[in-house]
Amino acid sequence: MRAVLVGGGRPGLALTRALTADGHAVRFVTRHEAFRPEIEAAGAECWIGDPDRIGSLRYALESATVLLWLMGRAPDGDLHGSRLTMMMERTIDTTVRGVVYEGTEAGAAEVARMADFNEIPHAILDAPREDEDAWVAAVLEAVDGVLAAPRGR
Repeated sequence: MRAVLVGGGRPGLALTRALTADGHAVRFVTRHEAFRPEIEAAGAECWIGDPDRIGSLRYALESATVLLWLMGRAPDGDLHGSRLTMMMERTIDTTVRGVVYEGTEAGAAEVARMADFNEIPHAILDAPREDEDAWVAAVLEAVDGVLAAPRGR
């Protein structure tokens, strides 16, 4: 499985290590080239892109199985609104078989709406990041759930 991880911050590195330890590939999106060594040391492919510029993420979805839009720490706004909608639209005609979202109630509703309409399994994450191990476990469980779910879930 190849996951595209957008957001996640420092806990995303722990998630990356867990996924790669299980033999999965992770494409970790960052806006800053300076984070490349840390991302690659965690075992991920570093993708320079900006979720505020969805076009910069278009090819990040190539050969991906799961989109992890983990923006729980991002302020309410476009990343949970128009940018999220645009990303979900681009995800429809790709190899992505599941979406895991962390963010706002409005963003969760948008993911559910678009994923249901397009019959893409999805999970809404609400685990707090303060306990990194529990957060990583919750994301892994959500990934397993969307991959096991039949289309149209």
